[in-house]
Amino acid sequence: MGGVTPASLAPILLVLGDEELLATRAVTEAVAKVRSVDPEVDVREYQASALTVGEIAEMLSPSLFGGQRLLILRSGQDARKDLVAALLAYAKNPDPEVQLLVVHLGGAKGKAFADGLRAAGATVVPAVKLKGHRDRVAFVRDEIRRAGGKCTDDAAEALIAAVGNDMRELAAACSQLVADTDGRISAETVSRYYRGRVEVTGFTVADATMVGDVPAALEALRWALHVGVDPVPIADALADGVRTVARVASAGRGSPYQLASNLGMPAWKIERAQRQGRGWTPEGLVRAMQVAAECNAAVKGGSDDRAYALERAVFSVAAARQGSTR
Repeated sequence: MGGVTPASLAPILLVLGDEELLATRAVTEAVAKVRSVDPEVDVREYQASALTVGEIAEMLSPSLFGGQRLLILRSGQDARKDLVAALLAYAKNPDPEVQLLVVHLGGAKGKAFADGLRAAGATVVPAVKLKGHRDRVAFVRDEIRRAGGKCTDDAAEALIAAVGNDMRELAAACSQLVADTDGRISAETVSRYYRGRVEVTGFTVADATMVGDVPAALEALRWALHVGVDPVPIADALADGVRTVARVASAGRGSPYQLASNLGMPAWKIERAQRQGRGWTPEGLVRAMQVAAECNAAVKGGSDDRAYALERAVFSVAAARQGSTR
């Protein structure tokens, strides 16, 4: 049960504010907490504007069968006067087996309802948009801590400068940073992680894949998708990388400049393919070409999860190379 008892659940929770990320998180955490008490808890969710006094009275009345209940009331600011009156009356003497959670935007509309719940002893969970820079710095530090890491103020400021002020993007960036590092986040960590990331292309992914550097390939792939690079050119770059190495390998030995005219490629591309081709066997390259073709078909043929198809291709091409080196 995680040390949580019914008595420790707030009978009335008021999630107050207009920041969707924080409001959604507060609801998710409340549901998780009550389920840790009773996995069979009856969770019901309603829009305040559509709920009648009769319905709320029935939901809040003592149950014949007992058991925890969680009633989530969305858009509390839209509740009608009669519903507000009924809920405020209930709030003075709530049922210990029922947890009422009201989500309210916190503006002028429906203010009397929010004020009444607060006066009745509701536990208030703030979910307001962050207005100032210091608030955003504190948010980033808290997010890093939630993910199991540690972060300095200057690192938080560097991350805000790199990502921007959108709370969802900041939260995602914090989670990714902790996952991809040892969790100790400094300004240097942020700088190293974000330096030049916007310029990641499919060729960055392909180059790392062809030399068997799976961590670098996956990191580049995930960042490319995060910043909006289309999956199709990434799949094309991977296929081109495999084909180029195969063509250069089959052309035999020779300097890049000697092979350039025969293969119709610039010397720099041949030199890179020769470097990437070390350790590959013809059989490994055949397998890698099959993988690249399957990936192209999945990405261009409307696969449900194109990111997964690309990740799987990175692993499979690297596995084909590893098989070559055994």
